[in-house]
Amino acid sequence: MKKTLVLVTLFVLPIVAYLFFLSGTTNFGKLPTLTEKVADVSEMDATVSLNNKITILGFLGKNPLSKKANAFNLNQKIYKRFYEFNDFQFVMIVPKGTEEEISRLKIELGTFTDTQKWRFVFAEESQIRHMFKTLGTDLTLKEDLATPYVFIVDKELKLRGRTDDEDEGTKYGFDTTSVAELNNKMEDDVKIILAEYRLALKKNNALREK
Repeated sequence: MKKTLVLVTLFVLPIVAYLFFLSGTTNFGKLPTLTEKVADVSEMDATVSLNNKITILGFLGKNPLSKKANAFNLNQKIYKRFYEFNDFQFVMIVPKGTEEEISRLKIELGTFTDTQKWRFVFAEESQIRHMFKTLGTDLTLKEDLATPYVFIVDKELKLRGRTDDEDEGTKYGFDTTSVAELNNKMEDDVKIILAEYRLALKKNNALREK
């Protein structure tokens, strides 16, 4: 009897819990839209686009290596878990002149994971400020053109976030200095938007097969 109880505890309950959370993922619904139209980074770099991509968008500023801890937090807690999904990318906007620092940052990030979906866009200060403004958030860009927050932009260039966050009410971005926020909030929201698009893709495929 005791052996049976131990086996149930070790093997059956984890499977039940996994199935519960898995089923919950497909029933989350949609992540709220906070801004209808974000500018596309292709206006600054023709080789990169937010269109038809699920993007984690960030601003590393004039001294990107000073934001290395933020980038590592994001890399470990979010990027490594989701980068293999199709149409998923990280786009970091930085001022022109930071190319050398970004090269060093990419090398350091590359020691932990495949960085092929980390994209860096080099832009003029006016372009960066305009890009940030189109997000339509209640956050501010610092004088060095950086912010610790990153943002979820969907395939239609809409900013996604929370309208009923327990701490902030409307939550536009996620603080990369906080591992707890990345673990407890951002990871959940990325799961929701990926599940949303997977579900839409399944429906489209089913309609084509009819």
